[in-house]
Amino acid sequence: MKGPLFYSKILLFGEYGIIKDSKGLSIPYNFYNGALKVDENPSEEAIKSNASLRRFVTYLEQLQKDQPELVTFNLDALKTDVERGMYFDSSIPQGYGVGSSGALVAAIYDKYANDKITVLENLTREKLLQLKTIFSQMEAAFHGKSSGLDPLNSYLSIPILINSKDNIEATGIPSQSATGKGAVFLLDSGIVGETAPMVNIFMENLKEEGFRKMLKSQFIKYTDACVENFLGGDMKSLFANTKQLSKVVLNNFKPMIPEQFHGVWQRGIDTNDYYLKLCGSGGGGYILGFTEDLEKAKQSLKDYKLEVVYQF
Repeated sequence: MKGPLFYSKILLFGEYGIIKDSKGLSIPYNFYNGALKVDENPSEEAIKSNASLRRFVTYLEQLQKDQPELVTFNLDALKTDVERGMYFDSSIPQGYGVGSSGALVAAIYDKYANDKITVLENLTREKLLQLKTIFSQMEAAFHGKSSGLDPLNSYLSIPILINSKDNIEATGIPSQSATGKGAVFLLDSGIVGETAPMVNIFMENLKEEGFRKMLKSQFIKYTDACVENFLGGDMKSLFANTKQLSKVVLNNFKPMIPEQFHGVWQRGIDTNDYYLKLCGSGGGGYILGFTEDLEKAKQSLKDYKLEVVYQF
C-alpha cells in the first residue's frame, strides 16, 4: 500500500507575524514530500513513525469525541492500518521549518476523514477557513499550538495568501524564470530547530510593550509590504522591504537565529548580496534567503549549502 504524495511548504513571509494578524504567503515546495505506506519489512525509521502514528490515533479519537461537529474519521480503518504497520514515509526534514508534521496531517485527513472537503470542489473562503480550523486542531498534537496553515498548504498544494487570521485565499504567484538572476533560497543551518520553545520565547516577548510596538510598526509593516510586492511582481520594492525586514529580525529575534549565523546575517545586509529571514519558527533548520543576484549570493555564501526554491 502507498498513498498519494503530500509536499512540504515554505512560508515565504509571515512567520510569527501571522500570530498577530500580519499578512502571510505560503507556497508548496515539492522538493520534499511524504506518503502513507505499509511495508513487509519495515525499517527502524518506519517503526518509529508507526509509534508516533499510534499516539496520533489516540489524540484523534479524543478530538472526535470532544468536537464531533468539527471532524470525524473512519477510526476503524485508521486503527487497522496502523496495526498493520502503516507509517509516514517522508523525505521532509523534521525541525527545518518546511512542514513535516503538516504533510502527515494532510495525508491522514485525506485518507480517513469523513465528509472531507476536497481540492476539486469550489474552495470558498468558508471552506478554506473550515479546513484550516480542522488542521490546526489536528496538528496541535505535534506543536501544542498550530495555525493549521502547513497542513492546508500541503493538502491543497497551491499558494495561500493570508490576509488575516480569518481571511485566507488561494492565490497565484508570479511565474518562475529558470534564467532569472533573482532568487529565493534555503540556507541549511545544520541544526534541528524545535518549534515549541521558539514560539514560547515569542509569546513571552509579547508581554513587553516595546516588543509589541516594534511588531506592529516595523515587523508587520515590512512583512505586509513584502507580500504585496511579491504578488504584484514589484521586485525592486520587494528587495528594499526584505532588507528592512531582515534588519528588524536580526535586531529583535536574536534567539531564533542560530548564533553562528548572526555575522552571516549582518554581512548580507551590509553588502546587499543577499538578505536573510526566518523560515518557520527558526532556532535552527533552514534560513530563508532573498537575492537579486544568485551567482553573487552563492559566491558570498560558498561555505554553506544553498537550495534554490524560486527564481525570477
